[in-house]
Amino acid sequence: MTKDAKPPGLIQRYREELQVRHYARRTVKTYEQWLRRFLQFHAMRHPRTMGSAEVNAFLSHLAVDLQVSPSTQNQALAALLFLYRELLEMDLELEGVVRARKHRRLPVVLSQEEVREVLRRLNGGEALVAGLLYGSGLRLMEALRLRVQDLDFARNTITVRDGKGGKDRRTLLPRRLAEELRQHLQAVRRVHQQDLADGYGRVELPHALARKYRSAPMEWGWQWVFPQHHRWRDASSGAQGRHHLDPSVIQKAMRHAVLAAGIQKPATPHTLRHSFATHLLERGQDIRTIQELLGHRDLNTTMIYTHVINRGPLGVSSPADLL
Repeated sequence: MTKDAKPPGLIQRYREELQVRHYARRTVKTYEQWLRRFLQFHAMRHPRTMGSAEVNAFLSHLAVDLQVSPSTQNQALAALLFLYRELLEMDLELEGVVRARKHRRLPVVLSQEEVREVLRRLNGGEALVAGLLYGSGLRLMEALRLRVQDLDFARNTITVRDGKGGKDRRTLLPRRLAEELRQHLQAVRRVHQQDLADGYGRVELPHALARKYRSAPMEWGWQWVFPQHHRWRDASSGAQGRHHLDPSVIQKAMRHAVLAAGIQKPATPHTLRHSFATHLLERGQDIRTIQELLGHRDLNTTMIYTHVINRGPLGVSSPADLL
């Protein structure tokens, strides 16, 4: 740091500390937003002049005044705990916090016919992404962050790297999508080769791998399976490259397909993942296998699908169906 340079501010230090610990980009952005809201709630006082009382007041405000969900309140709490415990090295006493009320909600699930009608109305990369959400049980961002080397056509498997909770896992690669995926990758490779010819063709790599393996960002195996249609430009360096598709592209396409199919359910891309689990369960697949395919840490999370299968909760048939 030069003599005239200003030391980094609190928010910049907070962001850098998250990045150093390899938090996901979306998590860094979300945590930073919670820090800003916390500071604004307390009239921009420095966190060192505040403590447990102010954190409790902010969390209670979220639950009582804004009526946020329990998961949203917990997210804000995690952001503030990281600030105080990791950056400022201060302990917090979290007693007396008003907790957001937790509502048990069943997931929205499409029937197989409804899934077929939705997928039939999607085209190109959007259809392939949606097909993987339903056929492999992927989360939307897991599908968009797939690299070429994550697809194993010989074993019909997909490796999900650094999924939710920082875990890796393997799941199914649907055979019916294999040929379409191969053709899609051929087109993506032609674009990548043209980018290389133009002097570009680099992608971002996780955890500073680009510094360890200098040529890796240009290698075919590290390229996104679903890259953006246009190159982005780094404003600071002027370098160009391609990021993966933005999730809003798939969300909008899914919304249009659901409406065009005349489906009245509030279906989103994540609904296809719910449908994957439910339809496997209906076919008699072991629930622990489904848990592994979905990447759930707790079996109770997977058990929610027993309440939405066609046979009713716990697979019980209605006596009326026996008349």
